[in-house]
Amino acid sequence: MMDVGRHPKVRVLTYSEVENVAGTVGNFRVKVRKKARYVHEDLCTSCAECAKVCPVVVPDEYQIGLSSRKAIYIPFPQAVPSAYLINADNCLGNNPIACGKCLDVCDKKCIDFDMHDEILELEVGAIVVATGMDVYDPTEIKEYGYRRYPNVITSMEFERLICAGGPTDGHFVRPSDMQRPKRIGFVQCVGSRSTQYGSPYCSNICCMNTVKDTLLLVDHYPDTESKVFYLDIRAFGKGFEDLYIRSKAAGVRYIRGIPGEIREDPATHALTIAVENTLTGELESHELDMVVLSVGVKPRSDSGAIQRLLTLSRTGDGFFMEAHPKLKPVDAPSRGIFFAGCSESPKDIKDSVTQAGAAASHAQILLNAGKITLDAVTPVIIEELCKKCGMCAAVCPFHAINWKKGEVAEVVEAACAGCGNCAAECPFDAITMTHFTDEQLKAQVNAVLTDNPRDKLVTFACNWCSYAGGDTAGTARLQFPTHGRLIRTMCSARVSEDLVLYAFEKGAPMVLVSGCHFADCHYINANRSTVTRVERLWDKLEKLGIRPERLQLEWISAAEGQKFAEVMRALDEPRTQVTAEEIAHTAKVLGEERRKTEARQAKAREAATRKKVTASEASS
Repeated sequence: MMDVGRHPKVRVLTYSEVENVAGTVGNFRVKVRKKARYVHEDLCTSCAECAKVCPVVVPDEYQIGLSSRKAIYIPFPQAVPSAYLINADNCLGNNPIACGKCLDVCDKKCIDFDMHDEILELEVGAIVVATGMDVYDPTEIKEYGYRRYPNVITSMEFERLICAGGPTDGHFVRPSDMQRPKRIGFVQCVGSRSTQYGSPYCSNICCMNTVKDTLLLVDHYPDTESKVFYLDIRAFGKGFEDLYIRSKAAGVRYIRGIPGEIREDPATHALTIAVENTLTGELESHELDMVVLSVGVKPRSDSGAIQRLLTLSRTGDGFFMEAHPKLKPVDAPSRGIFFAGCSESPKDIKDSVTQAGAAASHAQILLNAGKITLDAVTPVIIEELCKKCGMCAAVCPFHAINWKKGEVAEVVEAACAGCGNCAAECPFDAITMTHFTDEQLKAQVNAVLTDNPRDKLVTFACNWCSYAGGDTAGTARLQFPTHGRLIRTMCSARVSEDLVLYAFEKGAPMVLVSGCHFADCHYINANRSTVTRVERLWDKLEKLGIRPERLQLEWISAAEGQKFAEVMRALDEPRTQVTAEEIAHTAKVLGEERRKTEARQAKAREAATRKKVTASEASS
């Protein structure tokens, strides 16, 4: 970090916060609030005289609360810049009666209580999101006694206690009596792989972090007895299995089983763990001096604000979603934004560095190109048909449509990702896509239903998930009925009400709309519009006397080939129950409804033409 701080082409804005991001790829406008430090960083020599006289003592966040700091402090060793700052929430103020001691002892006179926050306006071409992650707080797991028992600590607190720069200068001691523990237990998967506490996913780093910690104890204190209680040891990286074997060879005992309870002896603060060893099938009890909870990781608490600032997608677990897990693993769905580190998923240092290098490379390629190449999937506004209602701008997840009341909407192509939600939402057919047009999609419907329509299930499948899920089912050679006919769309939100009704009018016994899982949309939240649209269609079908069950909505991911096959099998029976008479009745009802709609539209166009002619004659 110090090398970065000295680099002539890198500008580091510490103690700052991004407040707003506007613009598009190649032309982002970023508003940054540089918070007041109340210390001029270019004058401060880090002499620490100010901290010595500061009377305020608060827990040190860097040391996980295991030691204290003053109101004026350096956040952590080797911080950039190497200068003190004053936390205004802790400081008593510069009233001479209240305090002002730091100001009196500063020889350089670099402390300025009149300093204000500074707003910076930056113009950048690309953005890298490297916001990191948070760790799980195990306080809610009452049976482990964290915060009730002083000798139950987290893996993060263990790191600070054994670190030479930690609160005990590297002397590993128990918090209860400051004596060195000789019997230590490590409990894995705390806040990970659980549907009750924390998160259901594996946090990736916990197993090898514990293996490393046990080896540290062996190196520093060879007489320490370490026990690891685990579900599975996931040593999947290069050299990881060797470290695991080294740990076991050094005498660390690995017990397959997660403790159900930790109890404390109030007199000695010793801990007793009860656990079922799933390898032996026996219930065991272990006496320990200290227990280390290997806590999992979770998305940052402010990731929702970052998502809104940058128009990003998030997966169901709360981490940011990449454009494609294999082909674009560091690209965000919004062009010009890239991911690095644990903002995208839990990962260790090596993987974080690898992804950071990839993100920097992608950003450099983009900036060096000088031009932006767009996919031919963006919408086009037909000005003559636009009624200036703004419905398209309201549903655009990327804010790629500019609209003002009384004006024709305008598409910002650089910001558009081509989901097609706007085209499906427009009630006046004033938006056409440059690809996946209504004509193209209806032509595919016609091709599907030309021969034996009763034997077909018309399926509108999202490009990124459900369509790929069909591919997964096929390549896995899963067995399922072949009645499904997939029509690919970029997003399930591209499927308009008119398109579904057109399929029914042409003789489809059933229609399936499928897309990404509700919380995993590659277009931020476009599939919310899918739900709204399908619900409106169910109501409309029911009013027209058509069974709503003939329209189905399913969420299928690219990896869920098995679910795709199950859906195809599940819809086979209701498809066969749709009679020819029911299909004919549906076509007749929808045909009459379509003709009524076309007549109303023609009448409205004629009225608009007459109004225009009248206005033209009046002006002349």
